[in-house]
Amino acid sequence: MTSTTQQPVLSVYRVEQQGTGAFDGGKITETKPIGFPGEKSAVSRVGPLFYWAWATSHDDAVIGLHPHKGFEIISYVLAGELGHYDTLGTRSRVAAGGAQLMQTGSGVAHEERVFGDGSEFFQIWFEPHLAKAVTRAPTYREIAADEFPVAVRDGVRLKSVLGPGAPAQLVADAQATDVTIEPGRQHGVTLMAGRSIAAVVIDGNGGVDVADPVASEEQESVATRDFVVVRAERETVVTFSADASRQLRLFVVEVPSRVDYPLYSS
Repeated sequence: MTSTTQQPVLSVYRVEQQGTGAFDGGKITETKPIGFPGEKSAVSRVGPLFYWAWATSHDDAVIGLHPHKGFEIISYVLAGELGHYDTLGTRSRVAAGGAQLMQTGSGVAHEERVFGDGSEFFQIWFEPHLAKAVTRAPTYREIAADEFPVAVRDGVRLKSVLGPGAPAQLVADAQATDVTIEPGRQHGVTLMAGRSIAAVVIDGNGGVDVADPVASEEQESVATRDFVVVRAERETVVTFSADASRQLRLFVVEVPSRVDYPLYSS
């Protein structure tokens, strides 16, 4: 996945190229655009973004108490509700559109719980400078759906989830936006040199177009559960477009393609 030319790279990974997982006897199943080693995900990381799972419940279910250290983890609820308990004494329950943010620092254990059939959430992990992160106290924050700023323009709804202007901030350099594009409309993002986009199509059909002033244009079609990765070696315009008959909804993460600190290698 590392570019060997000076051209931006556009890759689309279909669901069959993603990893899979299950918890609580199969009551929770996952597709993993970026999985752990051995889970057969086509992508192992994008800069400091190194894990992304889309979990779906098929009954009341729990992912039992387990530890984390150093990494920053956001759980973003797509449908239903997600419960959280941790060894800091936190108990919370977040509904669709809300998020749970853990900065695991020197170490914390937690469990996740889902309620009924049809709850869905993303869990996305980012890597700060681990040698520094493990010296900080762990934290947890619950963010309700109505706390995220939303802008609507030209048929595009932009919900800021991580980064400047959003209520959730990480130590790792990362921005995230929940994007809904009305049928027949498009959304353009200017990606600066050395930056990458990773995006999961939550629902709908459409296309992604990548162009810069030097390289030839690249285009791909996208559909529900596709995973899109764009790495830019120079300033690049990335355009997502919805089909004429249906909305396109994506969760778009922007990170640096490379960082100036050592990254974990398993």
